[in-house]
Amino acid sequence: MPFALPVKDLGRVAYEPAYQAQLAHLEEVMAARESGQPNPGYLLLVEHDPVVTISRRAGAANNLIATPQLLAQHGVNVAETDRGGDITYHGPGQLVAYPILDLNLLNLGLHDYMRLLEQAVMDTCAAYGLRTHRDPKATGVWLDSAIHGQPAKIAAMGVRVRRWVSLHGLALNVTTNLDHFGLIVPCGLVGRPVTSMRQQLGERCPSFEEVKRTLTEALTRLVGAAAVEASEKRAGIP
Repeated sequence: MPFALPVKDLGRVAYEPAYQAQLAHLEEVMAARESGQPNPGYLLLVEHDPVVTISRRAGAANNLIATPQLLAQHGVNVAETDRGGDITYHGPGQLVAYPILDLNLLNLGLHDYMRLLEQAVMDTCAAYGLRTHRDPKATGVWLDSAIHGQPAKIAAMGVRVRRWVSLHGLALNVTTNLDHFGLIVPCGLVGRPVTSMRQQLGERCPSFEEVKRTLTEALTRLVGAAAVEASEKRAGIP
């Protein structure tokens, strides 16, 4: 039977309600574990209203370079977040995926989990002819082609783990308003440009819904492979 990861599409929503939805699903995953019938978890998909999210990392708030007046002019809110990373922007046209996963059940350490998220984005981009790579010094997914001599970031990652259940996740720029990234120093990385699928593909850019399906398939496939491997390891299958 093919692996099925329950997917819940929250549609377009502000940051706080989506965070509360994450917490509710995290409680479900923890309860399942404690009942002795653990399940791998859920995948939440969302498109956020315009918001800058700032982590609790020391100095992260310094990378918000826009004034309150400029933020208001652009209709962009600011929210504190408990994820890892620094500062980022979410908004319409950006596909955000929040996998709420039992990493113990999947036998995934944090490093392996982050690489899984990156791989899902890389596989999604590859489906549309975009060549991407990882940067060992900067989590996320980067385009091989350069903008102003620098590889451009197409997807950001930021996670948190509670009792080895994951929160937060990834944000892939599909048709995102890239001008809004000018309100911040994205991820605290000075001089590193941000791009989108639309900027790279122009009229060949797939629809938001098509990218959503492709990313969902990639994440389901990779999480499913981890689940099978973890199950075989518990069963002692080499």
